[in-house]
Amino acid sequence: MTPTPRSRLSVDAHPAKGPAVLSADSADPDGISPKSRAKQDALLARLREAGRLMIAFSGGVDSSYLGWAAHRVLGDDCLLVTAVSPSYPESHRTMAEEVVARFGLPHRFVDTHEMERAAYRVNASDRCYHCKSELFDTMERLGAELGFERVAYGVNTDDRSDFRPGHRAADEHGVLAPLQEVGLSKAEIRELSRFAGLPTADLPASACLSSRLPYGTEVTVERLRQVEEGESRLRALGFGQVRLRHHGELARVEVDPKELPRALERAMTERIVRAIKPLGFRYVTLDLEGYRMGSLNEVLQIHSEPIR
Repeated sequence: MTPTPRSRLSVDAHPAKGPAVLSADSADPDGISPKSRAKQDALLARLREAGRLMIAFSGGVDSSYLGWAAHRVLGDDCLLVTAVSPSYPESHRTMAEEVVARFGLPHRFVDTHEMERAAYRVNASDRCYHCKSELFDTMERLGAELGFERVAYGVNTDDRSDFRPGHRAADEHGVLAPLQEVGLSKAEIRELSRFAGLPTADLPASACLSSRLPYGTEVTVERLRQVEEGESRLRALGFGQVRLRHHGELARVEVDPKELPRALERAMTERIVRAIKPLGFRYVTLDLEGYRMGSLNEVLQIHSEPIR
């Protein structure tokens, strides 16, 4: 495939100088906990052993910290790889570009084609497995072409608590999970990201756009565009952590529970409806439980219970 300008290696000619790498016995002027500092030392040691390493880089909290850490010890022997497809929000790509430019990280965009996989589009409960399989297949081909030995991704210890079939794809492809291996949680990754000066440190949790469609609802480009535009409009109304769950004619809006009182004000509910309905929804509803990770997985728990 002839590379497009986006898919070339991106290296900032004037990378920002990051702070010195923390060591377990260093002073602690910035309030980094000894526990987090020790885990970062373990992470850097693990990455140093990995050889030439590609990082699955979404531009989110975990993969940005992992990419930053890998570059500290591997330099150009690491390569951050960002997938381009309808299922990944444009905001992810924008943040990925910002991190790469600010820190001078070796980077490449690659096209992934999970939408061409029928098993992905049907949107069964193992959808994420097919998406990650496509990503890791693509990265393995790229690694063989460029001489990279291993692939790593940014799963952390908190991810064990949610249903994530993508981990099975990672296991099948022998993908490394360095953050999880050294026991780093999301909160610790945010803490260390702040010290590193990463703009992703306080980003809200995110996921691919297909995660907004209930299982059994076919994944289509049009539905993904509705979700992406809807969430963009909700953020424009001042909400930070948002999800637009696509239930056909009904849009179910989730916001951070702390923001629910504001969302429930009559003037704001009217603004939300005016923002979301024109995207093709007949009904707009606000979820009274607010945002919670994997809310569409709740149906799996319901279906697993015996019917009496």
